[in-house]
Amino acid sequence: MSGTKVSVIVTVLNEGDSVHKLLDSLVSQTRQPDEVVIVDGGSTDDTLQRVSAYGSKLPLKVLVEPGANISQGRNRAVREASNEVIASTDAGVRLDPQWLQKLVEPFDDGDASVVAGFFLPDPQSLFETAMGATVLPLHADIDPATFLPSSRSVAFTKSAWRKAGGYPEWLDYCEDLIFDFRLRKCAGAFGWAPDAVAYFRPRPSLKAFFVQYYRYARGDGKADLWRMRHAVRYATYFVALPLILVLSALKSPWWLLLLVAGCAAYCKRPYQRLVPRLKGLSLWKKLYVISLVPVIRLVGDVAKMIGYPVGLAWRWKNRHRPEIHWRSQPCQE
Repeated sequence: MSGTKVSVIVTVLNEGDSVHKLLDSLVSQTRQPDEVVIVDGGSTDDTLQRVSAYGSKLPLKVLVEPGANISQGRNRAVREASNEVIASTDAGVRLDPQWLQKLVEPFDDGDASVVAGFFLPDPQSLFETAMGATVLPLHADIDPATFLPSSRSVAFTKSAWRKAGGYPEWLDYCEDLIFDFRLRKCAGAFGWAPDAVAYFRPRPSLKAFFVQYYRYARGDGKADLWRMRHAVRYATYFVALPLILVLSALKSPWWLLLLVAGCAAYCKRPYQRLVPRLKGLSLWKKLYVISLVPVIRLVGDVAKMIGYPVGLAWRWKNRHRPEIHWRSQPCQE
């Protein structure tokens, strides 16, 4: 499919302070998009004005869908796109100049229906440096055969989107994961474009991070995702940790060894990712960033343990969820 035409889709909501980063990076792409479809969910700030200012620099198509959630906005954007190949990203990210070129190359070769791009942190503070290392993978952490891409960096054909049934409009968070599972079932293996990188800013505070992970876990509960992962987390905090505390109270020599081993396993990979990012920092700044990692892990786990049962309760009671489990839904023709 040489010379593939591609539509970039984006959903926005009150992104007036950050949407310029995305649009500037789209203007700077080595391969320019043939179309940029932006769906606004009803912004009350100056997002639309800021977007419109790029009308002379980008082939924009701007749509307004007040009250639309992310899935509804993305589905509307895909339907309105003029081209068969769709590249999805998010407001607030900064795209590598070769993002679109690398993401679309497999389509040019004629053998792709879905291509997974990648994403990396774009920290603006020491806290965000620790956050990025703690919660975001690096290329070395990825198995391309099983990687489920974020919709801030993914491309797919309209036909694959139709077969998968589109983004799940009944779900407010984790919608891109469900879409990924459906794409893999209905469109086959994904291509892998590790150099198609979207940079995005990690959450700037523990409060914002807690809300983010609470919503993610609530989405897991609503969508019936990652049962075993959540079960292991509850077992760790409500079985293993109390057992260690009991051993401590009994003055057993094993409690400290178990605690140290558990903490080491808990933080090993985040610290491995963090080490290269400590270069050039003073000793006190290094110690500060290092000390944040277990705190971030703990806050994230607490947020997940609170959010997951809320999502499960919604799933058990809510009439808006699909009657047929998404895993069992047939692919669309």
